[in-house]
Amino acid sequence: MLTAKNLERMIELENKLRAEYQEQLDAKTALIESGAKALEEKQAVVDKQLEQIRELSSQVTENKRVDQLNRELNNRSDNLSEKIATQKKQLKALQKDLAEERAEVKVLKQFDPAKMKKNLDASKKKLAERTTANDLLQKSLNRTKNDKAELEHKVKELEAKLAELEPVEEAEAEEAAA
Repeated sequence: MLTAKNLERMIELENKLRAEYQEQLDAKTALIESGAKALEEKQAVVDKQLEQIRELSSQVTENKRVDQLNRELNNRSDNLSEKIATQKKQLKALQKDLAEERAEVKVLKQFDPAKMKKNLDASKKKLAERTTANDLLQKSLNRTKNDKAELEHKVKELEAKLAELEPVEEAEAEEAAA
């Protein structure tokens, strides 16, 4: 019984204390619940911010990667620009060389072997014709010289005969005159 009395007293004391402190307990419970809600809201905000940080971190990583790619592409474009400038210079030099070679080819075409051979053959043919004509003229000249020499010889013979006959004619003419 003593224990039942003690138990009853404890229950009465608890009820009394509960009655006295119930408002405070309710207020503290409400405060705890509101703190828990605030904590949950803050945790939700923290989780949201953490997710945003992760997204931004991945975006920063992507941005860094994009920036790196941009730098690499800029370097490549600069290198390609330099190569293009070099190749343009080489192209100009090659075009200049090509123009010189074309001029040289043009000069060499003037001395086209087939054309020169054809001209040589034509020149040989003309030379042969002229040589033949020259030989004929030379023979004709020799004949003419021989004929002239013969005629001059005949003229000298005839002049010699005439010279012989003239004194005889003069003597005959003197005899006939005398």
